[in-house]
Amino acid sequence: MADPAVMGSNSLGMGARSGGGKSSSSPAENYYLARRRTLQVVVSSLLTECGFDSAERVAVETLTEMMQSYVSEVGRCAKAYCEHTARSTPTLSDVVLTLIEMGFNVDSLPVYAKRSQRMVITAPPVTNAPVVPKALTAGQKRTHPAHIPSHFPEFPDPHTYIKTPTFREPVSDYQVVREKAASQRRDVERALTRFMAKTGETQSLFRDDITAFPLIAARPSSIPYLNALLPSELELQMLEETDSSEQDEQTDTENASGNIITDDSGADKENSVLPPGGVVPAVKASEENMIDNPYLRPVKKPKVRRKK
Repeated sequence: MADPAVMGSNSLGMGARSGGGKSSSSPAENYYLARRRTLQVVVSSLLTECGFDSAERVAVETLTEMMQSYVSEVGRCAKAYCEHTARSTPTLSDVVLTLIEMGFNVDSLPVYAKRSQRMVITAPPVTNAPVVPKALTAGQKRTHPAHIPSHFPEFPDPHTYIKTPTFREPVSDYQVVREKAASQRRDVERALTRFMAKTGETQSLFRDDITAFPLIAARPSSIPYLNALLPSELELQMLEETDSSEQDEQTDTENASGNIITDDSGADKENSVLPPGGVVPAVKASEENMIDNPYLRPVKKPKVRRKK
C-alpha cells in the first residue's frame, strides 16, 4: 500500500496531467477520470487494511484496472438478468445471481461488511452545476399542434411574440382600498404636522431639549365661542345647493305657467308676453349683485310648502 505522502504525490501528478487537458476534455472524459480516481482511493484503502505501508504505482494501477473490470462485469451481468425478466431496473436478486455465477461466496458478505479494520472513505466533493438564470416568463409555452411533426423546432419563448402588459391592474378590493386610504390620510396628516411644526411656532415637552417632541403652539382666540356659532363649510355648501335647487324650481314653474296660453296670432302672443314698456327685464340682474360673503348675505326666510 502506498504511503499517504506517496499517494498524495500520485494524486497530485494525476491532477496535474488531467488539469492540463481540462480545457479540451469532454464531460464524459471528466467523469471517467473522477471514477478512476475514486477506484484508486478504494484500492489504496484495501491495501492499508491488509497491512501494506507502500506500493508501487504500477501495482496500484493494475489492481485498479482489475477492480474496474470486476465491477463492470457485475453490472453487465445484472443488466442481462434484468432484461431477461422484462425489467429495466436491476434489483438485489439480479446482483446476487451475478455474484453466484461469477463464483463469489455471497454468505461471506455480511461478515466482511462488519469487519473491525474497516476504513471509511469519504464521498468525493460534488460540484453543483451553475445555476442558469430563468428567462423572462410571460404566458404559457405552446406545443406543436397535431399537423406539425415533432422533429420541427419548438416555438420560441412566449415573451418574444405576445403582448406583455407593463402595468398592474388597479386593486378593487374594499378592504385594501380602505386601508390604503387610511394610510395615505395618516401620512398626509403627519407631513402637515411636521411642516407646521418646522415653519411655525412650536412648544416643547422638555425644557432642556427644544427640538425633541415639538408641539404646534396653540393660538388663543379673543372670542373662543365664535367657531361654535358659525356654520361649517359643509353646512354652507349644503345651503347653497338648496338655494340653487329652489331657484331652479321657481324658474321652471314660471316658465311652465308662461307657456300655457291661448291659440292667438304670433303678434298677440309676443305682445302678451312683453311688459307694457316693451322692454324685457333682466332676470339675472339680482344674481350679478349677489354678495359672495356668506356672512353678509340677507336673511332668507324658509319657504313653507303646503301639503296638497
